[in-house]
Amino acid sequence: MRLLVLGGTSFVGRAVVQAGVAAGHDVTTLNRGTTGPDEPGVDVRRADRRDPDAVRAALGSDTWDAVVDTWSSEPRPVATTADLLADRVGHHGYVSSRSVYTWPPRAGGDESEPVVAGDPRSDDAADYAAAKRGGELAVLERFGDRCLLARAGLILGPHENVGRLPWWLRTTRDADAAARSGRDGRVVAPGPRERPLQLVDARDLAGWMVRCAESGTTGTFDAVSPPGHTTIGALLDACVAVTGGGAELVWVTPERLAGAGVSGWSDLPVWTPPTGELAALHDSDTSAAATAGLTVRPAEETVADTWAWLRGLDEEPWQIPGRGVTGLTAAQRTALLD
Repeated sequence: MRLLVLGGTSFVGRAVVQAGVAAGHDVTTLNRGTTGPDEPGVDVRRADRRDPDAVRAALGSDTWDAVVDTWSSEPRPVATTADLLADRVGHHGYVSSRSVYTWPPRAGGDESEPVVAGDPRSDDAADYAAAKRGGELAVLERFGDRCLLARAGLILGPHENVGRLPWWLRTTRDADAAARSGRDGRVVAPGPRERPLQLVDARDLAGWMVRCAESGTTGTFDAVSPPGHTTIGALLDACVAVTGGGAELVWVTPERLAGAGVSGWSDLPVWTPPTGELAALHDSDTSAAATAGLTVRPAEETVADTWAWLRGLDEEPWQIPGRGVTGLTAAQRTALLD
């Protein structure tokens, strides 16, 4: 299969390229070449997705069996490439997001839930949900029933460019170092520890999208694990284990966290409280994706592999500017542990 990956050097796109190469496909990438290395053996094309003329020149008149688009900003570049490729690509896979559903999400919701409005020709990326919906509409306009919309949930794994799991790994690593030197090695852990989580390893998402391209599987899918794939307790236990084992998790109730002005998702990445608007982020019906072949590896493997990747870096990309991960402040941590 000839596979075109729009992106391919950062997080999910990198995983798609690697999955395509591992499956023996002829892989082409189109990107600016600024966010990561190119995979060996790949046909590399350079262009800024916001420059239609550059994209047109880079793609030339070539044809592909399938394309996967990982663009995560304003919709217009998705529409531009969909226009250019509609008559010379058979299958289109677009990495969308469960954020397209109207807020707040409903517990147990599936792909039939109402979605936000979107404009496929918009140049506005300020509203992430509307931008992703606009991208979906751009693909649907040109590819119709030849497309796969992968509405991903929480994506973790090596090369994560948001900083959620890396934040927890840094926190437990620093606590381990503190404990070994006789200082305070406690970590605020958002309870209850049995709180279920839904997530997908980028490598599992990528491999599934490549297999869907091979089989011609199309449609709209919430691409994340079943509810309860793991728990916040199991995830943080794995973080403690791989970063040295000396950190002490101190479980704090959702009520106390709320009273201290601490929110889920941003102040405490990955976790969401069991009540309120964020509660259903880890409680969606993903049976359609499972039926279509999506499987997710154990969370402990994702944690261990992410830590191995981070340890090999010269610099620590714990937080990516503008992507929403803040983590607890020192004052919040002190107040909660006092």
